Amino acid sequence: MNPNFLSFELPILELDAKIEALGSAATQAGADVTEALSQLQNQRKNEIKSIFSKLTPSQISQVARHPLRPYTYDYIKHLATDFQELHGDRAYADDKSIVGGLARIGDHPVMIIGHQQGRDTKEKILRNFGMPRPEGYRKALRLMKLAERFNLPIVTFVDTPGA
Repeated sequence: MNPNFLSFELPILELDAKIEALGSAATQAGADVTEALSQLQNQRKNEIKSIFSKLTPSQISQVARHPLRPYTYDYIKHLATDFQELHGDRAYADDKSIVGGLARIGDHPVMIIGHQQGRDTKEKILRNFGMPRPEGYRKALRLMKLAERFNLPIVTFVDTPGA
């Protein structure tokens, strides 16, 4: 079983396997299977809607803790342009678990601040598993004061296992 899929997502995983098998078989045989592929993809889309519309509270909690959930950098990449990251608390050090900087969302300049966890072990250690140290809180406060000074809205992404 794929560790990146949750137990209630198994029907989706099975459909993904069928789609992949059909695509590779069609490539080897040179057959036209576009109609069958589109049916399977529509079935997959409907299965996703069906599964995620009926989640229990514990399943919602599992989705919120999903290992492939988006983190702050993922949101920045898809929502914002011209992101300019700002580092350090100007007192001690730069906390890599807090990401912040100036960006544009549409035509609006904003200050983005968020927790960043890692995807692999090396990055998780670098970012202290997304748990800020005191310099991270000072960095966030400094960025908030900077946003206040320039009358910028603040967009925050909070994703922390702690308080």
